[in-house]
This record gives sequence, C-alpha cells and structure tokens, in this order.
Amino acid sequence: MSELENRCLREIFVAQKLDAILIFGLPNIRYLSGFTGTDGVFLVGQTKSSFLTDSRYISQAQKQVRADVIQCYKNKLKAVADELLSNGYKRVGLDAEVVSVALFEELKALVGDSLEWCLLSKQLQPLRGVKTKDELVSLQAAADLNFKAFQSVLPMFRPGVTELEIAQELEFSLKRLGGEANAFDFIVASGVRGALPHGVASAKQLQSGELVTIDFGTIVNGYHSDETVTLAIGNVDRNLRQIFDIVLEAHDSALEVIRPGLQISELDAVAREIIAHRGYGEYFGHGLGHGVGLEIHEYPAVSSRSDQCLVAGMVITIEPGIYISDTGGVRIEDTIVVTEEGYEKLTSIPKQFKQINL
Repeated sequence: MSELENRCLREIFVAQKLDAILIFGLPNIRYLSGFTGTDGVFLVGQTKSSFLTDSRYISQAQKQVRADVIQCYKNKLKAVADELLSNGYKRVGLDAEVVSVALFEELKALVGDSLEWCLLSKQLQPLRGVKTKDELVSLQAAADLNFKAFQSVLPMFRPGVTELEIAQELEFSLKRLGGEANAFDFIVASGVRGALPHGVASAKQLQSGELVTIDFGTIVNGYHSDETVTLAIGNVDRNLRQIFDIVLEAHDSALEVIRPGLQISELDAVAREIIAHRGYGEYFGHGLGHGVGLEIHEYPAVSSRSDQCLVAGMVITIEPGIYISDTGGVRIEDTIVVTEEGYEKLTSIPKQFKQINL
C-alpha cells in the first residue's frame, strides 16, 4: 500500500504515533497487500510499504502485492531489520497476537535501540471488521456452496449412515462445486453426541429418534462460510422437539433486533434470555456468534463480554444452542451481514424443524 487506504489502519497510525506497522499475520497480510501465499512479512509505512519474502514466493508476490517486493536470501528477520533501519523509522507497531516472544526478542536484538516498539493487539482486531463489496461477493459465494452441497447430501440422512460418511460426502460435494478447502473440521453430532458443541464427525451411526447437528463450511477466494443445521431422524421425543423450538426462537429473535449501533452484548442477551427463561440457561455456554471472513473466527466476538457495537458491513454468525449431557443438543446457525436497514442472510438452508421421514 502506498497510501493508508484503510480507515482503521490510519487511526492506529495517528493514535499510536507510528512511523510504520510490521505485519506477520497472514490474514492481515492478504487483506492489506493482496498476497495469498503462506510466508512473508509486510511493512506498512505512512508513505511507502514493503513486502519481504523468499525465492519460493517472489514471482507470486511481484504479481499480487501492492507494494515494493524485496527478496530475502538468507535470514528473513535480518532483511526485515535492515528495511526498518534503512527507512529511519523511530516508532514501529507490531502485531503482537501473532508474533512469538522468541521472534520478537530476535528482532529487537537485530535493530538494537534505534527504534521504539509498539505492541498492537486489540488495536488491529477491527482492521477487517467491515467488509468491502468484493469481500461480500466471496462470502456470499461460499455460503451459496453450503446450500448446494447440503441439498445434495440430504438423502444420506438415514439410520445406519455414519457421521463420518456424511461429513466426507459434504466435503466432496463442496469441493466438486468449487470450494477451496474445508472452513474447519466438520461437526456431525447425532443423538447424545449432540451435547458436544464441537463434536466432530465420528464413526457413530445415525439412529431413528435422534437429532443430528451438522456444522460445516467452505472457502472461496480465501473467505469462509459457516452454517449449522439440526435435523430429526424420524420421530423424536417431546423434550428434544421442545429444545429445538427454544433454540429456533432464540435464533430468530436475535435476528429480528440486528441493526447498526446495537451493543453486541445486548444482541447476545436477546437469545440468552429466551433460553434462560425456558429453564435451559446453564446449557448455553458459548457466545452467540463471531465474525467471519478471511478467518473462520475473527472480529467481532458476539458474546456477553463484548463492548463493541454492530456496524453496517460486519459479517457475523448467529448460533444459539442447548447442549445436555446424555440427552443431546441443538444448534442453529446463520451467517449474516449487518446492513443500514438491519441485516441480510448470507446462508440460506432453511432452519425450521425438519424431520427425515423413514
């Protein structure tokens, strides 16, 4: 970047009185520079920027990166230090949540006392919080693949089919449709395993009378999809159906209040209070959702601990759940974009109660 085009980045420079920011985290490197490889360092200055990488990525970087590209021949950190010193920077920010203590100590030893470091953590988190139109196109494309893949796999949901078989077929279908990779390890949790919020697919067979929770996603142009569906295999008992209805009410009620300016903690409270009022508050232990973009979990966290407000352009999940040991569980999740008028869904699999008739 020859100019500080990102508002959040400009604000960090001013607030922290920085000459430059040194970026090691690959999602931020991709966002700021355009580089899609897996090894490099991006040095963002107020008037010029430099991207440093080795011979494996030099041709790729020269095509992708919007900055001066510098090839590192031996010690990459030494090349970074030389670039910092040659530009005469006095105060440099560092993405502290990504850089290890050992790497930081080595870098400090290379530059000596010639510059002052400013460790950035929470300051950088909002950098990718508001999505551009191009980002939303990729996020929508990834969400659309979820819908298509799920429809193709739906006939598999029968007693005797294993959770792993469903997860594998979802993966194959998403990749056939153009998905780059799994967004995360798919969760397929049936019966009592539904009480595991992160119950990745196992060899357990689906059985009649169970609920099964499927949480999956893919990647398109580096951007992730994330969606959770809970289905009934045949007839389920009244208790399981009641749990499902409560989670769906919490999910839908949270969606109804989304608007720019709303405190995120208040959004979380809408869903949480419905579940608690029905007597299941202790069984909803995680936050209501999270940001989605170049990472599957990114800013903002959608939880009771958040001190942020919703902003138009944020992409977040809404995913309340109830998880009861030895009984099972339900989670229902959509990914949405906050708009000036409220919200729009990116994911589109129907979330109302669905029973697979046997």
